[in-house]
Amino acid sequence: MTKSNATRPRLRKRVARYVACAAFVSLSAGILNAQQGPQDPGPRPGVLGAGGPIAGLNANEQSVFQAGRERFTEIVSVSGGIEGEEGAGLGPTFNANSCAACHAQPAIGGSSPAPFSPQVAVPNPQVAMATLDRVPGANNVVPSFITADGPVREARFISTNPDNHFAPLDGGVHDLFTIKGRVDAVGCNLAQPDFEAQLAKHNVVFRIPTPVFGLGLVENTPDLTLQTNLAADASRKGALGISGRFNTSGNDGTITRFGWKAQNKSLLIFAAEAYNVEMGVTSEGFPNKRSGVPGCVFNPTPEDSSRIFNPDTGGTTGTASQMSADSVNFALFMRLSAPPVPTTSTSSELSGQAKFSSIGCDLCHSPTLVTGASPVTAMGGAIYHPYSDFALHHMGSNLADGINQGAAGPDEFRTAPLWGVGQRLFFLHDGRTRDLLQAILAHASPGTDCVATQSFQQFKANGVFFLPFSQNVTCASEANGVISNFNRLSSSDRQDILNFLRSL
Repeated sequence: MTKSNATRPRLRKRVARYVACAAFVSLSAGILNAQQGPQDPGPRPGVLGAGGPIAGLNANEQSVFQAGRERFTEIVSVSGGIEGEEGAGLGPTFNANSCAACHAQPAIGGSSPAPFSPQVAVPNPQVAMATLDRVPGANNVVPSFITADGPVREARFISTNPDNHFAPLDGGVHDLFTIKGRVDAVGCNLAQPDFEAQLAKHNVVFRIPTPVFGLGLVENTPDLTLQTNLAADASRKGALGISGRFNTSGNDGTITRFGWKAQNKSLLIFAAEAYNVEMGVTSEGFPNKRSGVPGCVFNPTPEDSSRIFNPDTGGTTGTASQMSADSVNFALFMRLSAPPVPTTSTSSELSGQAKFSSIGCDLCHSPTLVTGASPVTAMGGAIYHPYSDFALHHMGSNLADGINQGAAGPDEFRTAPLWGVGQRLFFLHDGRTRDLLQAILAHASPGTDCVATQSFQQFKANGVFFLPFSQNVTCASEANGVISNFNRLSSSDRQDILNFLRSL
């Protein structure tokens, strides 16, 4: 049956309407995508950007790196008597049982792993810690802020008494688990902290693991280099409200540079502190047990010591690495690790790199630094690209965690190095987001929320009275000006910056 000529105009009109509708739908989708704005492309898949030794090491140095890496992966039990867990000293409280459990993404030495990683698709190892090596029915409880697809975390309490605003600050790490109920800790009855009660009072803050790649270069950068870098571009920094200062050692006055608040002086201190705080293992650097209550201490201390004191590990014979303590090996592994390798090459990434600098991100996230002379030939006078000035900056109330460490106040943080951020899964000091764009925007804070710090002393020395007083008031984040510049960029320019960061 054929249609009459009279019906054909109606068919043509109907087809035209369909075409117009299709065009409208397509246009609407384009407008919607434009309105959505830039998006984090997500962790970069493919080849690992880090994890190996720094280029140019000699055969002996490479051997030391490998030995340190092996020790970094060792699993610790209470007394070393469990198969596959030969390390000794776990507890009485702990967050993990191996350095590599927390520092895993995208390779050993990195940051927190997760099931959605393109490289290390494993769940948060802290979930399994609650039931590992436990007597049946004696499991620890997994705190609500620890999830299989969430970041590895440590928890700190802000106040000693959250019901009293004038109570002394706490600030210390409260480990997630205790050895109570483990098969190798019979008699220990130490209970877990009541995290849920503290959470209800908004008294808990978190930290996630920082990557350790390339840190030997950071350690070997002279103070003067860092000071000169911080003083550079003073007028440009001043116009954007950026200042910054260094955390320093109370012992020798030099710049400290490791940890979220740059509270640790050296990689050896950094390693020994983490061994004690995160796993409970005592060492020559930190020889005393945390929470060492009666019934929960099973080994002589320090548990991690030079092998010369332990005939079971070879006494005075063996390689330098075999003779050295675990914490020394951890530090050597970090010191000789290569920095992450960027893949910046596309037009969008190169454009983003230029925009990153033009809006002022590079004023804190310094692209280039140079090391001093080093006994390791490959590290002397080395030019490296950490994207950090390793200084403290006020970040305002949005990121403030209320923790004081050294000279770092409750809203101050070390500029987080951005090298390797392309393959990182969680961002900011507490891992609150997986979205790089949200992490950038979180750097801004209201100018009405101020942090005031006062210090007053009164004493007599050498027959003279002294009354030193200081007051420091800061409002808003030092990054506000830069974030304002970022927000004024076009959607495509902001996308270029995200693409550039994911290439690092």
